[in-house]
Amino acid sequence: MTDNRKTTVPGASVGADAVQSSHKTSTNIITNSDKQINLQAAKKSNNFGLNTISMTELYDTVYQPRKPIVNDLLYSGTYLFVGAPKVVFMGQLAYHVAMGLPLWEYEVHQGTVLYLALEDNYARLQRRLSRMFGVEETSNLYFATQAKSVSEGLDQQLEGFIREHPDVRLIIIDTLQKVREIGGDRYSYASDYEIVTRLKTFSDRYGICLLVVHHTRKMEAEDSFDMISGTNGLLGAADGAFIMQKKRRTDNTALLDIVGRDQPDQELTLEFDRERCVWEFQGAETELWKLPPDPLLEAVAKMLSPEQPEWSGTPTELLERLSGVSIQANILTRKLNVSADRLYNDYGIRYESKRTHEGRVVKLTLENSGT
Repeated sequence: MTDNRKTTVPGASVGADAVQSSHKTSTNIITNSDKQINLQAAKKSNNFGLNTISMTELYDTVYQPRKPIVNDLLYSGTYLFVGAPKVVFMGQLAYHVAMGLPLWEYEVHQGTVLYLALEDNYARLQRRLSRMFGVEETSNLYFATQAKSVSEGLDQQLEGFIREHPDVRLIIIDTLQKVREIGGDRYSYASDYEIVTRLKTFSDRYGICLLVVHHTRKMEAEDSFDMISGTNGLLGAADGAFIMQKKRRTDNTALLDIVGRDQPDQELTLEFDRERCVWEFQGAETELWKLPPDPLLEAVAKMLSPEQPEWSGTPTELLERLSGVSIQANILTRKLNVSADRLYNDYGIRYESKRTHEGRVVKLTLENSGT
């Protein structure tokens, strides 16, 4: 993400507090290939330098599944959050992910959370969080009120944090304006698209979720997503977005619109509990549509259990274990290749397919029996 072409404040950090707690860092960046999502396993380069992949290679490649942070709401990738009041929702989401507590009726996958509260200070964070959750703390929720800009080394700071906390699932950046470059073209489509693309490249590299808080524009719009301040380049480069709106500033009820590239659109109604300072779920506009059960994936899921969480063998051996499945072995592996994401997110099973000297070997691992 580092790019020195922009004009920035040299070596400066942005944020509300003058002092930021430091962490020990190492000069060696360790990239976990299992966390990379956008993997191009087979590439060809022609004389013009264009990397291509055939449809055959596309189907024969297993891509890493997108890991859910909050089921049906938030996944690994880069998302925008636009609206107000943002600080309460960010604190509530961060705490639930760090604790592994369900968010309303949605299952949450526990992991370390970093909250860059760049418009806050530690005293205000302490008061707000203690009002929301009492004094029950969690050791894997971290805060910082200062960070470098994208072009001055934010990626290196985040990489250092991930080195020390390899189980990190969610990083909240509040706000985008605090980490973007200072320049004359900062509100152009190209600039908006570029900064979100850099953040997305980082989140994809480490298989985490970056939730980037941004402001709304002042003018009203019929489409809630036209309320995002800036150009369409922000939303165009992101994996998804959350838009929170209240009709009046003093209202307790808000609508939360959610869109994503790989998830159905949703509209949730939330009510603010002023006494506890948290958002409560009131309902969804429509019932969330889900794909019908897949007989092949159902048969695969029945093979594994908490008592026998792993299986490996050839595709032919796998076919022999799947009763009622009548397809060829090469078709079986292709169907599982393209269903790896669903197999992981719906059944909690990680699917791997590797070619060895003896032939192709398939491995199934039950990682989340509660899915």
